[in-house]
Amino acid sequence: MERRKFIQSMFTASAVAMVATPMGAFAKEEEKKASKKGPNDMAFEDAVKAITSDKGVKDSDKIKLTVPEIAENGAVVPVKVNVDHPMEEGNYVKAIHVLNKGNGNARCADIMLTPANAEAYFATRVKLSKTQEVVALVELSDGSFIQTAKSVKVTIGGCG
Repeated sequence: MERRKFIQSMFTASAVAMVATPMGAFAKEEEKKASKKGPNDMAFEDAVKAITSDKGVKDSDKIKLTVPEIAENGAVVPVKVNVDHPMEEGNYVKAIHVLNKGNGNARCADIMLTPANAEAYFATRVKLSKTQEVVALVELSDGSFIQTAKSVKVTIGGCG
């Protein structure tokens, strides 16, 4: 009878080992993926600091940010930015930055402008992994920064 119990316990132990080992390896692999960051990964706050060099950013109604309220597919979310500001020598929109608050890399697009552009307007499509805010950060020629943000509800994530 002892031999039978020994064999049963060996089968039980081997079955547990077969199930537990792949689960543990899978968990370790997922942990590596979660901690691994790409060379361009940057949180929203870090991206704003990098762009503004820690200068203050003011909310503004001069920026018209057009994004859908609900994006069916986060892989192709249309974004339009139009800034109501003169585009003349010495007083113009120097740059438009499109950022997001929820992806691994907050920077979506950086557009540099000159007075020759005649209009501070930009349109593109961005990828959003989940429901989050899209932010338009605008640099003016005097070195000041203004921004506006809108929330986009994403039904299917577009980043993997």
